Amino acid sequence: MVLGLLVSPPATVLWTFLGLALLWQVKRLVDYTWWRPRRLQRALRAQGLRGTPYRFPVGDLGDYGRQGKEASYLCNTVREHGKTCVSWFGPVPKVTIADPGVTREVMSNKFGHFEKLQFPTLTRLLAGGVAVYEGEKWVKHRRILNPAFHIEKLKLMMPAFSACCEELVSRWTQALGSDGWCEVDVCPEFQTLTGDVISRTAFGSSYLEGRRIFELQSEQADRIVAEVKKIFIPGYMSLPTKNRLMHQTNNEIESILRGLIEKRMQAMQQGESTKDDLLGLMLESNMRETDDKGQPILGMTIEEVIEECKLFYFAGSETTSVLLTWTMIILAMHPEWQDRAREEVLGLFAKNKPEYDGFSKLKTVTMILYEVLRLYPPAVAFMRKTYKEIEIGSITYPAGVIIELPVLLIHHDPDIWGSDVHEFKPERFADGIAKASKDPGAFLPFGWGPRICIGQNFALLEAKMALCMILQHFEFDLAPTYSHVPHNQKMLRPMHGAQIKLRTI
Repeated sequence: MVLGLLVSPPATVLWTFLGLALLWQVKRLVDYTWWRPRRLQRALRAQGLRGTPYRFPVGDLGDYGRQGKEASYLCNTVREHGKTCVSWFGPVPKVTIADPGVTREVMSNKFGHFEKLQFPTLTRLLAGGVAVYEGEKWVKHRRILNPAFHIEKLKLMMPAFSACCEELVSRWTQALGSDGWCEVDVCPEFQTLTGDVISRTAFGSSYLEGRRIFELQSEQADRIVAEVKKIFIPGYMSLPTKNRLMHQTNNEIESILRGLIEKRMQAMQQGESTKDDLLGLMLESNMRETDDKGQPILGMTIEEVIEECKLFYFAGSETTSVLLTWTMIILAMHPEWQDRAREEVLGLFAKNKPEYDGFSKLKTVTMILYEVLRLYPPAVAFMRKTYKEIEIGSITYPAGVIIELPVLLIHHDPDIWGSDVHEFKPERFADGIAKASKDPGAFLPFGWGPRICIGQNFALLEAKMALCMILQHFEFDLAPTYSHVPHNQKMLRPMHGAQIKLRTI
């Protein structure tokens, strides 16, 4: 009896504590999935915003699947509720703003009212780096990375661009049949090409190790995109079996990168040159960082350099492969523009290797690439989240609201681009980007403001090199098996591939 008296009070306290902890968690969950969404919905509706009503507990996530993908759902929502409208990303309100002026205001904001929409659990498994950092950390990383993307440095990477493109042309030439034709799905071909380019330009002589990283990053990105759609299901990310394979893949990627980085840092400390690849240029800039007293310090840790390298792979390869894929499809649909582009390329370079100095004279090719980026922007939308209350375009948004900036809709708005907005008309860009539409800031394939894509010049140079070399060697048409179904998976891609018939010239 005495022993029972000694044990009972602590046991009672423990059960009381566990009960209170469970009650607190239930209260938080109810607030997150019910009371808070209802409060935010009332605040937005009171200011005249229309949209879909909140549906407990996952908002409109189910409709994404039923109506195809987010891009289709986005178009339908805006068509029904207006260019500024509300939908629900789980229990979080998402306000879509299809006004380029307001979009630029959001993307240029320097006062800390917005933050990038992030999923920390998943971000660590794909790529962190400058694309996701905020505040002073973003400023520091952007300053360290900028020198690697200066045009003078990019010119030094042109041999790597042309070497990878030569391999692509050679592979396609060998695939030609006895009749001089072959059919190729250019979608995976361009993924291989851009993976090879980023491997060579990022890691130089360690190219084969770089290619393995690219393969792993591509697999990782597919898994993570699938997970993002489920992340707002309460408790989903806490399941013990989730992400095991993604963690294993991430560990392999980071292990390869750590070895490459440490080996390169040792070589540079012993006086070896940067080799003019992205990793060397980044490490050189990193080693130039100084403290308040002017003493040299490492601006980024090894772990932070690893994250930037992971970002190189994801952003550096995906954007260009998508751009080249749609360009081939569109030029196959419009042979008159294919002929005009080929005439320009052969007039400048004949069948010689394209040189950087000639790229500035590629007016037709540049107009084509811009028009493809307008019609098929790789990222259909950019996301921000209000960190604190802010007024945008006469609407006051509370903290915790997702702001969706729909690049695809802005690029297809007839009020901005004219009644022929859905047609392929590269001549829109004959006088440059600013005069292509009624709003000089309505062209947003690489973002806007201080966070505009640091690699846009890299992507466009690579795309020009590839397109020039393809036009020098091949004519192409759409294959009968091609089906035109744009599909938003990671980026805007053709759902069933991009089957092209090639003929040597």
